[in-house]
Amino acid sequence: MCATDYYYKNKQGSLVAYSATILSPRNLNVTPMAILETRISSASADFQRNRQAMLSQLERVRRIEQDTQAVSAAAKPRFEKRKQLLPAERLALLLDRGAPFLELATLAGYGMKPADAQGRQTAGGGLIAGIGYVLGVRCMVVVSDSGIDAGAFQPKGLEKLLRMQEIALQNKLPFVQLIESAGGNLLNYRVENFVDGGAKYRNLALLSAAGIPVITVTHGPSTAGGAYQTGLSDYIVLVRGRSKAFLAGPSLLKAATGEIATEEELGGAEMHASISGLGDYLAEDDRDAIRIAREIVDSPACEEALGRTLHSRVAQSGLNPLLPRG
Repeated sequence: MCATDYYYKNKQGSLVAYSATILSPRNLNVTPMAILETRISSASADFQRNRQAMLSQLERVRRIEQDTQAVSAAAKPRFEKRKQLLPAERLALLLDRGAPFLELATLAGYGMKPADAQGRQTAGGGLIAGIGYVLGVRCMVVVSDSGIDAGAFQPKGLEKLLRMQEIALQNKLPFVQLIESAGGNLLNYRVENFVDGGAKYRNLALLSAAGIPVITVTHGPSTAGGAYQTGLSDYIVLVRGRSKAFLAGPSLLKAATGEIATEEELGGAEMHASISGLGDYLAEDDRDAIRIAREIVDSPACEEALGRTLHSRVAQSGLNPLLPRG
């Protein structure tokens, strides 16, 4: 057993020292693990046949992922007309350039909806999700894939979101979500979704209660359940002229109460930033909103909430990213 000094850079660029105690098998009364040996012959016909079969399946997975990305990217003219970034572009701006990003559950819901006119079947549940680095902080990131069906939840999308929340809670990962969602797809909605839908709000509350920051950028409409997702966050960034957060839009409001209101009056970014208090930050566009989100992740408040865990900055320190949190 020995104590070893390590160093990492803080935000001011100064080196900060800390000690870690390392256990060596020589200091412990333990039996060394047996070395596992393999008798597999990589040159055998069986091995080569199995290898080709596996590579074929992996190629199929990559093709499904590429089809999903292509369908979302096809919406680019629509997004450019609105002066918005595509979901994949938002994700790329949020994450540290060149840092690893572990995308999760890319096949969620595959085969549960009809193929499009070109025979492509999308997957992913209407979400892009995974673990990546934001200014060196390892985060769980969930992005509404609003290039597909306006970001409405696709089959298994709700289950995917719940799993991402659970992973963030178990591993103390800041939860960053970029929302632009039409909510649940009412044409395929099941009553059971109300129960699971409630669980995602419960999870957001659990994350916040555990001191794990929930940071939300609402890039566009965030209707019904999407409004709850925004409202139950610790830090909320809204985009001027684009963000909308309400339980029901102007049409339903008029049908139910007779009241007439514009989307901005009912749940626009400026209203929420100046009157309701829902919005913490008001951004000028998607790029500005993501800049603010990155600054929030790097803020002293977030570092304090996470207990300034050392390995949250593995990108700068070079520490092993697989070490458990202290």
